[in-house]
Amino acid sequence: MSDLFPEYPQILNVDDACELLRCGRNNLYRLLNSGNAENKLKAYKNGRVWKIPKAAVQEYIMEQSRIKKL
Repeated sequence: MSDLFPEYPQILNVDDACELLRCGRNNLYRLLNSGNAENKLKAYKNGRVWKIPKAAVQEYIMEQSRIKKL
């Protein structure tokens, strides 16, 4: 998969992920906490702080838009 967002670090915080996905914090937290594996954004928590791999955001965008992987 090509790097869609080269200017961003490999591990994103919530604000960066919101910016890339063009969504609000509430919507992002809904994606992170979703029990539905199909619509869930893959991430992990470090203490109380969410860490979102940039690759997971790219994968989520591709799956939701039904674009074939590059």
